[in-house]
Amino acid sequence: MKKKLTFAFIMAIFTTGIVTFAAISVNLGFSEIFLKVCLKSWAISYVVAIPAILIIAPKVQAFVDYLYAGENKN
Repeated sequence: MKKKLTFAFIMAIFTTGIVTFAAISVNLGFSEIFLKVCLKSWAISYVVAIPAILIIAPKVQAFVDYLYAGENKN
């Protein structure tokens, strides 16, 4: 369980950071309030992403395993 939590926390840092930066830079541009808006949005996204990763990732993994169940493992 510690491994899954660590993965979720680290994955959320990168994914929310990249997506937040991209969305804010496209929609707001690099203005004087960019950093403040970006960090606030990133914090909100991070809090939402942790439970989403913990809940959704196992279901996605099970679905992918189902899709590729007939293939040989390498």
